[in-house]
Amino acid sequence: MPPASPRELRDQLDAAGYLAGDGLATAAFLALRLGRPLLLEGEPGVGKTTAAKALAGALDTVLIRLQCYDGLGVAEALYEWNYQRQLLAVRSSSVAGLFTEEFLLERPVLRAVRHPGPTPPVLLIDEIDRADDEFEALLFEFLGEAAVTVPELGTFTAARPPLVVLTSNRSRDLHDALRRRCLYHWIDYPAPARAAEIVRRTVPGAPAALIAEAGAFVGRVRALTLDAPPGAASALGAPPGAASGLGVPPGGASGLGVPPGAASALDKAPGLAETIDWVAALTVLGITDLLAPEVPATLGALAKTPDDLALVTSLIPSLVSPDVSSHVSPHVSSLVSPGRPSHEDRQ
Repeated sequence: MPPASPRELRDQLDAAGYLAGDGLATAAFLALRLGRPLLLEGEPGVGKTTAAKALAGALDTVLIRLQCYDGLGVAEALYEWNYQRQLLAVRSSSVAGLFTEEFLLERPVLRAVRHPGPTPPVLLIDEIDRADDEFEALLFEFLGEAAVTVPELGTFTAARPPLVVLTSNRSRDLHDALRRRCLYHWIDYPAPARAAEIVRRTVPGAPAALIAEAGAFVGRVRALTLDAPPGAASALGAPPGAASGLGVPPGGASGLGVPPGAASALDKAPGLAETIDWVAALTVLGITDLLAPEVPATLGALAKTPDDLALVTSLIPSLVSPDVSSHVSPHVSSLVSPGRPSHEDRQ
């Protein structure tokens, strides 16, 4: 049964294992009620793809997924003709026409439009920023009218429009025409308490103290900047008045990213997905102390480039205990290898 309110949808997502905020629950509810696509943007690893999967579970419907990549086109995303069967039909002279539904192969978008079930499916168009501008143009008709035109057969229109969820990591700008056709929601890094609850649900065997300490550690890792001034807290990217050394500015919503105007010291800041992987790894190995000698060997679950791994490993003591200033270099940039590109160079 469709949810009657955003709160009810949030409860359904909760039951499906996804802890959604009021903003996401409201955006998804409106997408359902208005029949509009939902564009989710955010940093990698904040749960955009998982949100679409959870929506399918909460609504008890089918999830159809289209993973985007450079060069994606009609044949992979919308439909294709079964050329082998067409050739066999030509040889046998057994059919009057070659471009009929008998030879039509449905790809994810057309499959979502023609879904026969009583409940509309959830169509996940994942990482659309990886596809090119031409592919965005292919989607305009579908996103605006829940329809796909096959020139040889005509236009297929969904009897019940699917719930379309597009995700983007903002690796490039999306066309304004695509944005206009969608409702929009930005998924930020979760606040510490909510992040801890998500990790607890995902890694039920992890001790509560480990989850809290690992979450604080990851928050400080995200806040590392190249231009940090002297002092332990500042070297960790935490602005004056930050709460709990997590880089949370006064009144900030989550504050688990780099302060405005500062350049990140990391190639790839760890998201919630990396936090979950790291806590799971620590739990499997029975590690409860982040200063244990075995911890550096587990950081491959958190840092994803050689430079990031070296930087985080060198700062473990100060990231665990931000008041231990003797372990913190006055400038994080001094810990970066000489050949490491600047933040601007990496863009």
